[in-house]
Parts: sequence; C-alpha cells; structure tokens
Amino acid sequence: MNETSSPLTSRREFLKNTGRLAAASALAGVAIPHVHALGSSTLQVALVGCGGRGAGAAGNALSTKSGPITLVAMADVFENRLKGAYGELKKQHGDLVDVPQDNRHIGFDAYKKAMDTLKPGDIVILTTPLAFRWVHFTYAIQKGLNVFMEKPLTADGPCSRRMLKLAEEAAAKNLKVGVGLMSRHSRALQELHHRIQDGEIGEVNLLRGYRMHGPVASAFSEKWPGKPSELLWQISRFHSFLWASAGCYSDFYIHHIDHLFWMKKSWPIKAQALGGRHYRHSPEGKLWIDQNFDSYSVEYTFADGAKFIMDGRCNNGCTPFYASYAHGSKGIAVVSKSGDCGLPSSTHKGQNPERNAIWTSKIKSTDPEGDPYLNEWNSLVDAIRNDKPHNEVKRGVEASLVTSMGRMAAHTGQEITFEQMLNSEHEMAPDADKFTMDSPPPVLADSEGKYPVPMPGIVKDREYSTA
Repeated sequence: MNETSSPLTSRREFLKNTGRLAAASALAGVAIPHVHALGSSTLQVALVGCGGRGAGAAGNALSTKSGPITLVAMADVFENRLKGAYGELKKQHGDLVDVPQDNRHIGFDAYKKAMDTLKPGDIVILTTPLAFRWVHFTYAIQKGLNVFMEKPLTADGPCSRRMLKLAEEAAAKNLKVGVGLMSRHSRALQELHHRIQDGEIGEVNLLRGYRMHGPVASAFSEKWPGKPSELLWQISRFHSFLWASAGCYSDFYIHHIDHLFWMKKSWPIKAQALGGRHYRHSPEGKLWIDQNFDSYSVEYTFADGAKFIMDGRCNNGCTPFYASYAHGSKGIAVVSKSGDCGLPSSTHKGQNPERNAIWTSKIKSTDPEGDPYLNEWNSLVDAIRNDKPHNEVKRGVEASLVTSMGRMAAHTGQEITFEQMLNSEHEMAPDADKFTMDSPPPVLADSEGKYPVPMPGIVKDREYSTA
C-alpha cells in the first residue's frame, strides 16, 4: 500500500482527522448498511499470528458469553507455533476450536487464506509483530471482517498515517475494531478516570510510569545462529528489532503510556529523553546484538506545561518497580498498583499514596468483570451483535505514535515533537507486504553479527543508520 500524496502535517490536523474517524464511527449504525453477524448467530474467528499473545486473544474470544463463537482458521509463518497454539486452545475450549488441517496455513500469504475462510461480519485476530499490522488490516477491510488487533499498532510516522486512513475505511464500512490496550477496559481504571475528570485529585500536573525488571521476552538476543532464515529468525525474536516490534520501549511501556494519558485526557506535544545500554553481553558472557537500550527515561510535556515521566529498565539485580501514578493539585492517584493495570486503583489527599485514602477500587480480578482482557472482548462482540459503534484504532494509533515519540527522543538524543514523529518519513519495514520466506530482513547483520543500534547525538533524524 503506497502513501497518498497529502500526508498529515500537524498534531492539530491529525486530531482533526481522527475526530472525523470518531464521527464516522458514531454514525456507523445510522446510515451504513451493517455487514456483520447479528443476534445469536455463530461468529467465526480466524487467528493470524499464533504466538503467546495470539493464543491468549483467541482464548479470550472463545470465553465471551454473548453468543456462540468458533475458531475456524489459523495462520502463522512458523508451523510449530501454530501447532502449539492449536493444541492448547483445543485442550481448553474443545468443540469451540474447529480448525481442520486444511484451515491451518503457513507462510507470509497465510493471512489471506485464513481470512478467506470467513464470511463478512466474522472476526479476524491480528497478533503478528506490528510490522504486518497495516498489511493484514488492509485485507480484513477488503473482506468486510471485524477485527481485534494487538498493540502497538505502528512503529513510525508513515505507518501511523497509513493506519489512520485504514481506520477511516473500516469505520465507513461499519466494521468493529478492537485494539489490545486493555487498561481502558479495566473497571477500576474506568472509575478512576471518572473521578479524576470530576476533579477528585485536582488539576493533573504530573504523571509517572515505571516498568523495571530483568530482561524478558525476546528483547535481548544473541547472534543469529544461521537458521531459520535471517528474516524468520528476526520475526521469532521480534522484540529485539525496531522494525518488527518498535522495540522494548514501545511494546513493554505502551500500556502505562496509554492509560496515563487517558487520565490526563490529553496527548503530549513533545518529548525529551535519555537512555542507554549498560550491558552488551548476557550473564553468560555471550554478545547481545539487538537494537534495544536496557534503560529509558522519557519526559513528555503537555500543552499546559504538565509533565509525564516514563522510566523503563531491563537489568538483572536492580530494584523491581512496576506501577503508575497521577499527581494533581489536591492529591495523588495510584493508577496501577502493580503491572500494566493492577488492582487496586486508589486516590489520596496530598501526595503520599500510603496515607489519607479517599477511594479504593473494590472490584477483584476474580469478579465477572474483573478481567480487562475479557472485558475488551465482551465489548467488541457486543458491538458486533448489536450494531454499536466500536472502533479503537484512532486511540491505538495515537498511543503507538506517542510511545514512538518518546522512544525516538531517547534513541536520537533530540527533543521530538508530535508533528516530527507524525511526519517522519523513515519507514522501518516499507516492504512488509512483499515478504516471502526467501526475503532478506529490513536490517542486516554486519560481519560480526551485530545490527545497527541507536547513536544519540550522532544519528539525529532517525533511530539508527544502515549506512
């Protein structure tokens, strides 16, 4: 898919256009013929991307209580991942998993075969690495499918602009789209949001987010072993490569970034940051060759001068800290007690979250609506069955773009504005729609097996140089 000749040029224009998307979504059930399943009809689901998050999302879909849902097709580039996900889902959900061998597809074109199994109005789950999100979303819209897609949605400006335009196309077709930023479906955070907007802690002037722990997932990688292909290996280690995941900053920290900006009810205008790599070797002494920093500290600034500090670290032996806070002129809110949206949320007079409690959320994770992962699926399926407006792509693009803004500030050592990130021309995986099993990856290892890394203050206009 090519870029159009008139890219968005400012934050104001971006928000104006996303406002049009919201309006289109709000009118979806009024003038546009619905193309989705209704009432108690069985919804069929295809899973594109069978890693851990994909299997989890499919399990959430099959656990909804609003009518029959069946998994009928699966797609991945790795056969072992598809087999593993199929076996686990079949074990947990029995007859709700009805995926014959002919509907289990392997390869870069497997997404088309899986979606071709569905009828208009069914649901496709898109949980591959984000480089392929716009490719798969484009085909889902062409097929008239409702969509659930995992975060982040984009890694750069070109894909953010492209995904916004695709979101408008989906809204125009009255398709329902959910995005895996589940914090906003937490009942505790929803109540906290209302309380903050009603002034319970006063004017919000500082937000803080922390995710600090040891190396996790595939963010830190040793040299490519020579097989599978370098492209497939990078996809299997997607957290290590900015083109595939937007790196550990975007993939790990976007939940705090999304829900804290929600509490402020505003997106920032600029970011400055620092970060670096303390350790280039694993504890066993083997060289790490990925593109991530192991520590980040980003300061976002709002139009009213308020600040948001996001700190992230992936180092063993350091004090762990994984929580988020909102400070106001009259008090403080504990947004996430622990984890991405951990219970309980609370508000307090003054700035000490250990004293003077005003309110503490009562819902428990075991309650019927205590799981935000299930809540987001229940909302999506309810919107499909009852023709309610539901398109979370606008917010998903905004959250991904703002997250990338902070990451780019750290990687370049420059102050990055919203407009700069939005209008950046560096697309990290421009040919993602053309990949085959024999394609080279977007970044290649050098003679020592290393990949290009950010060089703050040296490479200033993009996050790494391949020259």
